[in-house]
Amino acid sequence: MSRRLVLFVRQMNPAALTARIWRHRDLVWQLTWREVTGRYRSSLLGFGWSFISPLVTLAAYTFVFGLVFRARWPQATSAGLGSFGLTLFAGLIAFTFFAECLTRAPGIITASPNYVKKVVFPLEVLPVSIVGSALFHAAISAVVLMIAHAVLQGGAVWTALLLPIVFVPLVLLALGTAWFFASVGVFFRDAVHTVVLMSQVLMFMTPVFYPVDAVPERFRWLLQLNPLTSLVENARRVTVQGLLPDWPALGISFLIGSLATVVGYAWFASTKRAFADVI
Repeated sequence: MSRRLVLFVRQMNPAALTARIWRHRDLVWQLTWREVTGRYRSSLLGFGWSFISPLVTLAAYTFVFGLVFRARWPQATSAGLGSFGLTLFAGLIAFTFFAECLTRAPGIITASPNYVKKVVFPLEVLPVSIVGSALFHAAISAVVLMIAHAVLQGGAVWTALLLPIVFVPLVLLALGTAWFFASVGVFFRDAVHTVVLMSQVLMFMTPVFYPVDAVPERFRWLLQLNPLTSLVENARRVTVQGLLPDWPALGISFLIGSLATVVGYAWFASTKRAFADVI
């Protein structure tokens, strides 16, 4: 077994990984807040854009897919346009969170060369800050969704309180993906453009704008290979449909997310020593 492979295997320790991130929790918080505030620096409305952007997105997608294409979900609580928009937006929140982590990860290390040169700086917290920032904006969008549901449907559903549980495997999946592509982005600069293309393809391979039932049965296995499919569906179940999560599917998603986190971190940790030689 090669030395590099041994190092990779040694890094696959969930307890050690959790302890390391917890030890640097204050730094993670500071970097995450910097990511959040940096997006709105010098803007006139500031954090107001956190609420305006999801509202405009909700209205635009509802108009295009609800009125123009007249798409509908069979699981929707009603056949109205409002119910359609809420169902679409719930899935979009989950997907956008992951897509933001995916597309921003490849450039996070190369954009911080000063941190790379510091031997004592824990570089693994940089991808974590991306996930934290994306999670903040997903939470804002979820609040907008709840308010819109209360207005359009005459009240909220109590199962929406379970959304954080649904997001746990999604966060784990995003963390592992961010660590992996943050490392790849150092050695392969085209990764920045590659993940943008991947995100676009993944959006249409995930049932965000259409129900799974709309896909011909012989092709549905392709959607099932996508780990985001069950997470998007579960996000809709708890926030819009008033149903409990699909617990078996959520359990499988948790296992996949946990494996992605461990493997992604092990890859990052075993390659970060070479970052300074490349940047």
